[in-house]
Amino acid sequence: MYRVAYSVLHDAKEAEDAAQETFLQIFKSLPEYRAQGLKTWLTRITVNKSIDIKRKRDRRKEEHWDPADLDLHATDSDEGNLFGLLHAERTVEVRRRIAALPAGHRQIVTKFYLEGKSHDQIAAELGVAVKTIESKLYRARAYIREHWSREEWG
Repeated sequence: MYRVAYSVLHDAKEAEDAAQETFLQIFKSLPEYRAQGLKTWLTRITVNKSIDIKRKRDRRKEEHWDPADLDLHATDSDEGNLFGLLHAERTVEVRRRIAALPAGHRQIVTKFYLEGKSHDQIAAELGVAVKTIESKLYRARAYIREHWSREEWG
């Protein structure tokens, strides 16, 4: 199982995690096993768990991108002060725009982006599945792309 997971993930630690999650899934799924092709069944579960971990890793990379990480540092102190002022104004404007979002989107966006909480933390707070949080965050981003013009934030 480890070798199959490693072939998908190319990362030893993640392959170990995938193998462990595979064992848990096998334990949960044993009642549904139909006694046909045990090795194939085990491999399929391992591949699916590995793909799930890879997708989660790729989403994490996408979600943690922040425009502030771009190299916008000013060399002159006056430019630095100006940049700080512009950043503060933009932050106030972003908070105002987030406050105007529909309630479901506003709650998820605030918890994830402003409070810096993970999907797991938000799911625990709201008492829902992590996939529900991921889905709501995806829809909130789509709403923002549709309703906020790019020129305003360019």
